[in-house]
Amino acid sequence: MLGSTHGTLTTGSRRARVIACGEQPGPAVHGRPADSDDLDVSGRPLYADVPDLDRFFRPESVAVVGASDAEGRPNTGVTRQLVRWAERVGARLHPVHPTRESVFGLTCAPSVADLPEQVDLAVLLVADPLPVIEQLAEAKVRFAVVFASGFAETGEAGAAAQARLAAAVKRSGIRLLGPNTNLNAFEHFRDDLDGPSIALITQSGHQGRPVFALQELGIRLSHWAPTGNEADLETADFLSYFAERPEVGAIAAYVEGLKDGRAFLLAADRAARRGVPVVAVKVGRTETGARTAASHTGKLTGADEVVDAAMRQYGVIRVDGLDELQDTAALLARARPPRADGVVVYSISGGTGAHAADLATTAGLRLPTLSPTRQAELHQWIPEYLNVANPVDNGGHPVGDWRGRKIIDAILDDPEVGVLICPITGPFPPLSDRLVQDLVDAAEHTDKLVCVVWGSPVGTEPAYREVLLGSSRVATFRTLANCITAVRAHLDHHRFAAAYRSPFDQAPRVLSPSFRKSRMLMRPGQQLSEHAAKQLLRAYGIRVPREQLVTSAAAAVRAAGLVGYPVVMKASGAQIAHKTELGLVKIGLTSASQVRDAYRELTDIARYEGVALDGVLVCQMVERGVEMFVGVTHDDLFGPTVTVGLGGVLVEVLRDAAVRVPPFGEDQARAMLAELRGRALLDGVRGRPPADLDALVEVILRVQRMALELGDDLAELDINPLMVLPSGQGAVALDALAVCR
Repeated sequence: MLGSTHGTLTTGSRRARVIACGEQPGPAVHGRPADSDDLDVSGRPLYADVPDLDRFFRPESVAVVGASDAEGRPNTGVTRQLVRWAERVGARLHPVHPTRESVFGLTCAPSVADLPEQVDLAVLLVADPLPVIEQLAEAKVRFAVVFASGFAETGEAGAAAQARLAAAVKRSGIRLLGPNTNLNAFEHFRDDLDGPSIALITQSGHQGRPVFALQELGIRLSHWAPTGNEADLETADFLSYFAERPEVGAIAAYVEGLKDGRAFLLAADRAARRGVPVVAVKVGRTETGARTAASHTGKLTGADEVVDAAMRQYGVIRVDGLDELQDTAALLARARPPRADGVVVYSISGGTGAHAADLATTAGLRLPTLSPTRQAELHQWIPEYLNVANPVDNGGHPVGDWRGRKIIDAILDDPEVGVLICPITGPFPPLSDRLVQDLVDAAEHTDKLVCVVWGSPVGTEPAYREVLLGSSRVATFRTLANCITAVRAHLDHHRFAAAYRSPFDQAPRVLSPSFRKSRMLMRPGQQLSEHAAKQLLRAYGIRVPREQLVTSAAAAVRAAGLVGYPVVMKASGAQIAHKTELGLVKIGLTSASQVRDAYRELTDIARYEGVALDGVLVCQMVERGVEMFVGVTHDDLFGPTVTVGLGGVLVEVLRDAAVRVPPFGEDQARAMLAELRGRALLDGVRGRPPADLDALVEVILRVQRMALELGDDLAELDINPLMVLPSGQGAVALDALAVCR
């Protein structure tokens, strides 16, 4: 290892109506008076105060309600740990118990009202904390911790009990951790370690143990927030607080469910603005995992694709395993910013080097070929028959003498190299000991990242325990996979941080003229017809084909003449979702007789299928382009989301799509396109011209504006296909479906 918002969201639809009607802004948002600059056009906050948690983590006085020293009592062990912790940190501890005179030699107060002083923190070791909250408020206690379980994690009745607790806490003004939490915040943090620290957030205390144990390897840990059920204080609160702490080099989190999607984004944005890396395990990738997490914490897990995209937007590094969490957080907390993104693999074995290079390249790391001049320099010490282009294979013998350090220094001197990875698959003393010492010495004299993978399963060797773990400059890993994951995260984080611009700064705060036009088209609880949905798109400046809605065969012929042959004819009605499957689309019509026949056939099919029509659309036929789709859906956790992907009739089969949570800018819109497996189609294949990417990005941004302004009133929007024409010719929405909430 390397050794050196609380509050609820204002609903989008209500906020839109407030602004439209000229009413006064609503109540305070995140502890600050709300005004138009605090909310975007959807009514969601753009600002979140950082909670002052100094006295929570470093209280001067603590009350333990329900304290006990009776043998065999569950509260006794908890009380003992808190007494020891208070002695260690210099806090005054006051036991509270109605029938005991003293606990562990400390005088007991019979009730909260009888405490000898105003305390910063109260730890509640009682089965029903609700009656105590009001007493704490009267005593002006600032923070409380509730350990009791039996709340939202247990089902409907528990959720109701938690809601009552949360309401009481909100009325009291106390900030509460829990319920269903533990003592992790009051662990023994080593104070003999220096350097940037890791701050830890977990919803399951046990899941933070591997990260907490990093202290035994010389990695500093400064805080641990076990959030439990988050009736009040939540992951986002601690994320914001830790991002502001000067000693915190990285934040590690184990998240089962997010309480408030926007609050999480604002907290992640705060960390991103300050360049503080956040590494997270987020449970819920599978249906089973999501169900289990909900039963544990009683919160929404959110659609995993949306959670994943939201984390990427704000630079949160998502990993899968706790081992990855600890290794990646440790590297990000302590490593200096990279001087270059080139990675060199250096080993004593060609097989080891090839394996490592293969894994690194697959993971997206750049392994530059060293220049002929650099290779010639390396061949001064490495036999000519060995490959030194990258990976660098020294053959073994040079590591046992003066040549070993020369080789390492030469690699690190290369301006293209920012990271050196040296996998040592197993100890082979004394050569491995000399190699390790050379790597440590070289790391002390460079500002580039030196990573060592100590592959021995034993882990008791002096070269590992004493030399590698004793170094503050070498990043040491036990597996090559974790090393590569951490290095990739390190490089990605610094690229992200260097380019990051907060989307909340540019989020729209004033409704556009399009909003008033679109509101007249909305039909609450209904699906709009294609014609009405396209009018909605027109209101937001999204191009649709020339078309007319007609109600007779004669009118269809006149419309075709105005639109221009060839034409497409489609049945238009509020309840039609899949026109093609029902035979309600006719394409390539080139004459008046074909148009008359098509009108009669479409209306006959609609009558037979029992589909109500508002007419038949006669549309311009647009053929040459790439079929895409752009859509809006409503996520239970984050609200409106925008999706883009390959379109057409196979959209549900291909499932090639990227999603983002508004607000986002042009850079994220383009990043969405880069994520698509079929991205090459937009660049032009098999002689086709490249598509108009600028027009596609513009449509994505206009759809986002629509999603923000219509807020929660728009349940779903699907533009499919959106025909993206050749470069410079724009994009046309050939079909659209809109559903109102």
